[in-house]
Amino acid sequence: MFHEYREEITKLKSTNAHFEKIFDEHNELDQKIKNAEDGIEPLPPMEIEVLKKQKLRLKDEVYAMILEYRKNAH
Repeated sequence: MFHEYREEITKLKSTNAHFEKIFDEHNELDQKIKNAEDGIEPLPPMEIEVLKKQKLRLKDEVYAMILEYRKNAH
């Protein structure tokens, strides 16, 4: 996720506990969704949709924090 912002993500993860928490939470949700879709961890379709929406909200928050960091870093 956001490979073009690798440097910013590394800095934010080391200096912002909230950013690190939501970034890790996003990755955990991503893996859980993949496992469900691959049949490794069966979940009802409705629950998968809920997880996808949570993941998207976290991704939006991560992206906003990256943009804010970039704006303030320059």
